[in-house]
Amino acid sequence: MEKIRKNYPDIAPSGPAFSRGVRVGNLLFIAGCTARGADAQGKAVMEQLRVTLDRITRIVAAEGGDPSDIVKITTFVTSIPDWRAHREEQEALFAEYFHGEYPANTLVEITALAEDGLDVEIEAIAELG
Repeated sequence: MEKIRKNYPDIAPSGPAFSRGVRVGNLLFIAGCTARGADAQGKAVMEQLRVTLDRITRIVAAEGGDPSDIVKITTFVTSIPDWRAHREEQEALFAEYFHGEYPANTLVEITALAEDGLDVEIEAIAELG
């Protein structure tokens, strides 16, 4: 099966040594997205979450899909206590972006992300019919 490697510099800039997304058949694998380079970098985790979810859903839309096509995400955060302290806002953001069609989600706490001021990163898999 053909693998199509893609970058979306106007949505979520990637580094020089990886592709932002790889499409294999109907599956789209999206590398971890953050608020890197956005006004939200260095700000509250929920501001970063909004930018990150926006980027992921825009990438899926660029491939002809919508948020309900996202079947799996992995959410990396630098502080689970900080993440949990914003549970209601977090749930509202996920509801806004996924409209009740929630993907499977694994939450992982990590020591740090690639740059200072980044506290949440999400990678995703979408099935594009």
